Amino acid sequence: MVIYNIKVLGFEDAIRGMRNPRNSWWLSDSSVDNNEFTLGDDDFKLLAKLVRGGAEHRKVLRQIQVNCEIIAPLYWWKQFDTYKVGVSANSTSTMNSITRDEFRPEMFELSKDLEYSEAFQAVIKELNELRELYLEDSGYKQQAFMAMIQLLPSSYLQLRTITMTYEALLNICMQRKGHKLPEWKSFVKAMKSEVDYLSVLMNKARG
Repeated sequence: MVIYNIKVLGFEDAIRGMRNPRNSWWLSDSSVDNNEFTLGDDDFKLLAKLVRGGAEHRKVLRQIQVNCEIIAPLYWWKQFDTYKVGVSANSTSTMNSITRDEFRPEMFELSKDLEYSEAFQAVIKELNELRELYLEDSGYKQQAFMAMIQLLPSSYLQLRTITMTYEALLNICMQRKGHKLPEWKSFVKAMKSEVDYLSVLMNKARG
C-alpha cells in the first residue's frame, strides 16, 4: 500500500467561515504569507472547541478538503467504499486496463510466503494465459476477459485519487485506527503524520 501526494486545501476559507455564526472575524489571528496559510492560536482554540462539540458543531471540518493518491489492494478498497459521505474518488479502471500488461507479483499486495506459493504462481500463470487468449482474439475474447475478471485475486493493487473532507477523514481515522488489517494502520499513520493538525484535533475531540 502506498499513500502519496497528500494535500490539505481550503483552510483559509473554512476558518473565516467558522467565525460567521458569532460575527467574530475580528478575533481571528490566522495569517497568509506568500500564499501559505498559518493557523493562529485563537483560531485553533475555537476550532478545537467546535470539534469537541460534536458533528453538529464542527461544520468547519466539512469545508476543508484533503486530497491524496492511494495504491491499495481491492480487498481494502472494498472497506474504504463504505465511506460515501464527504468522499469522492477517481480510480484506474480494472475493466479497461486489466489486459494492458502481463500479470506480475508486484501488481498484488502479498506476503513473501504467499508470493512464492504454488497456489499464487498457478493463478498468475492462468491469468497470463487468459490474457494471451484475449489478445489473440481467436473467438474466445469475451470468455477470456470474463475469466480474468472472475479469477483476479482481491489482493490486486488499484490506484485511486481521493478527495475527502476533514470531517470524513477524522471519522475514518477514529473508526479504523485499531482495525486488524495492516493497510488501515498504514492509512491512519500516514494521515496523522502528513495532514496538519489532524492528530491534535482527534485528541481534542476525544477529550
